[in-house]
Amino acid sequence: MKPKTLHRTLPLATFEAAYHLLQQMAELPGAIWLTDDAMIADSHNLENSSERFAAVVSEHFSALLRGNLLDEFATNGHKHSETNLHSQLNVQLTFDPGAIADFLSPLADKLAEITPAPSWQIDIRALKQAIKNIQINSAVLQSEFTLNLLDILAANASPNNRPPLHSQTEIEGKSAPKVIDPETLQSQIAEAVNQLQIASPCISFCQPVEDALQQQLEQERLLNQVTTQIRQSLELPVILSKAVEQVREFLEVDRLLIYQFEKVPAPHKIQLAKERPTAVSGSGEIPENSGSYLYLGRVTYEALANDAISSVLNFSDGAQCFTNGVIDREKYRKGLALCVADVETTYSSQPCFLELMRRAKVRAKLLVPIVVQDDLWGLLIAHQCTFREWEESKKTFLRQIAEHLAIAIYQAELYAQVQQQKRTSEQRVIERTRELRDALVAAQSASLAKSEFLAAMSHELRTPLTCVIGISDTLLRWSYGKVGSKEVPIQKQRQYLQTIRDSGDHLLELINDILDLSQVEAGKAILKISEFSLSKLASQSLHALKEKAAAKGVELLQEQRIKQECDRFIADPRRLRQILFNLLGNAIKFTPQGGRVILRVWVTEDKNRTPEVRHSGIAPAGSTAVFQIKDTGIGIPENQRSLLFQKFQQLDSPYRREYGGTGLGLALTKQLVELHGGAIEVNSKVDVGSTFTVFIPIQSITKDESTKFTYEKSNSSLPLHYSSRGSLVLVEEDEETAMLICDILTAAGLQVVWMIEGSAAVEQIELLQPNAVIVDMRLPGMNGCEIIHQLRQKPATENIKILALSANEIPPDRISFVTAGANDCLTKPIHPEQLLDKIISLMAGTGNG
Repeated sequence: MKPKTLHRTLPLATFEAAYHLLQQMAELPGAIWLTDDAMIADSHNLENSSERFAAVVSEHFSALLRGNLLDEFATNGHKHSETNLHSQLNVQLTFDPGAIADFLSPLADKLAEITPAPSWQIDIRALKQAIKNIQINSAVLQSEFTLNLLDILAANASPNNRPPLHSQTEIEGKSAPKVIDPETLQSQIAEAVNQLQIASPCISFCQPVEDALQQQLEQERLLNQVTTQIRQSLELPVILSKAVEQVREFLEVDRLLIYQFEKVPAPHKIQLAKERPTAVSGSGEIPENSGSYLYLGRVTYEALANDAISSVLNFSDGAQCFTNGVIDREKYRKGLALCVADVETTYSSQPCFLELMRRAKVRAKLLVPIVVQDDLWGLLIAHQCTFREWEESKKTFLRQIAEHLAIAIYQAELYAQVQQQKRTSEQRVIERTRELRDALVAAQSASLAKSEFLAAMSHELRTPLTCVIGISDTLLRWSYGKVGSKEVPIQKQRQYLQTIRDSGDHLLELINDILDLSQVEAGKAILKISEFSLSKLASQSLHALKEKAAAKGVELLQEQRIKQECDRFIADPRRLRQILFNLLGNAIKFTPQGGRVILRVWVTEDKNRTPEVRHSGIAPAGSTAVFQIKDTGIGIPENQRSLLFQKFQQLDSPYRREYGGTGLGLALTKQLVELHGGAIEVNSKVDVGSTFTVFIPIQSITKDESTKFTYEKSNSSLPLHYSSRGSLVLVEEDEETAMLICDILTAAGLQVVWMIEGSAAVEQIELLQPNAVIVDMRLPGMNGCEIIHQLRQKPATENIKILALSANEIPPDRISFVTAGANDCLTKPIHPEQLLDKIISLMAGTGNG
């Protein structure tokens, strides 16, 4: 704040007291002290003058005291007798940096010309540099000096008064005056004023001084309050709202407000045109790329003198009145303060903005920026509804308030960031703890599931293996006559063999479930899409489980709801059969004797996708096959339904359960359904029964798959009518596998030539010219791929039908590539019906090749 320059008539004694007070301030570190006494004593070029002066120049405090004697009695050598002390002087005291510099600059030039150098050493260069760098005084030092000056004036007004109001503070080398409490300062001022009022002869020249000091102290008190609020609270809304109220009251303005900017990403250029009224650009131009930012401003705090003043809180219009529709932020960011005494004159060439000021009833305004960390945060604006000339002191004071508010805002933002980081860290700790807890629970659950699975697998594997080993051992003992001379009846032998076969099928089913589930979860399972009959698929699935249902006393029923034109469906029939086996098997297993299991099948059509021209008997695109299995079994409790489709999970503990199983069936079923893009639903009631509904959408078929031949077995008898159509050559190194294949094909009436060496097999096949060749892909020496490749290279065997035996399942469209030219592939272990189906297909000439 720029202090006023005081011009008053004072006694010489008062001038001398102020002179010595100023001399004490010259003891500040780095201060330069300059007086008329020293210059006149050491300069012959300077004439004696009646003007007295003393000046102190330092980094934090500068002042100039001048006095002109009204008579010549006290001009001779400045001898101060008792009579001279009552002489009157015209005194001028100023703290204005410009006035001080204007006075001292010519003196510095004259001192530089003095020869020889003065007896008192002074650095002329340092003096000139200090004159150039004079700043506004420190508020603390200014307060200290003002109070001591007030003591001097009060003492002069009443010589017999009490001791001074404020003892002089000794200023040592590196000591700094203490900040005076605002209340103490106010009381001292009041006491001094009372003393000045008593001394009526001095009122004429002390009253203006008192007014100026009173105003300065009030400003310092308000600044001290704002600083205290910043130190005591980090709640930014509290600080800003109180500061706005107090500053408005001190400045005696009609409205004081804070216009705050918010940084937001710039939208598209089209949207930007719509938001232009509130856009504030850093460069004065509208950014066109989406990576730049806009500054949207609005009034966030305000204080009003009375209820008659209209509120502009949350006001955000006005930017459209500027050039390009934006406020030039850069000039305010650099610290520009704007003083407008009359908006009617200043904005006469800007009718848009003038109308905006009229609507808000603003006639004069004072604006200073709030700059936080070199970024324009907002504007502190004072409004007056009448014409007003803004004093320089008001402008400087409002700027100081803005600087203090900027500190408060920065501190509040740092505090908010710290709090946010704290909350984020706490949330991360909570989430991490929850994750660790969940992981621990999952690990414990997995460990328990593993234990239960091992126990279940132990039971499920050992039971059929015990049957196989026990019955096989019994048959072997009978065959060697160790059980006696009695022959075993044929019916008994068949019963034993059937038990062995059933146990083997059960073991194979367990192993296949585990392998299928692992393939599906690993993403390696591939659907073999083909066209088939839904009604036959359902009938065959039901027929295969009739004996199992009858043995348990469960009635197995089928309700066909398939229209004739939708019977042919496109999906993976083997996977669908597997789904039905699992669901029907579970229904039979958990239904008590005398219960009933019903299989319902129908097709739903998407009316929006049904074509006008349909293929005869084929379900149209968008159709969904629905399989519903309903039983009257034990039902599933509500709290255990979440375990239905989880691996190795059953509804009760495997150690005390009544029913067998590994808990893989429903998990695999769900995976196969989802592999088709379908869904499975379950409804159940304890002791009433359960209903599983499967939805399988029709699949799209490729061109290669559409020409593939699908053999559908109508009954369980073997197709022996193909037996007279030629012979086959089997190239297999494993004796047990070879014997099994030979027995199956021979029982079907086919002639089989078994070869072990792959190197000799090629020549033998070329000589025998069989109808088909079965080649194991894993052979010692020359492997299956090399044999097939050589057969395809010879003219006599290039068109021969070849069936490859593989340990891994090969997709239909990759069989020829993987096997080097085979027509079809059969996956081990060998199933008799599958083997016969493949051979019949090849010999009929309708294989893949």
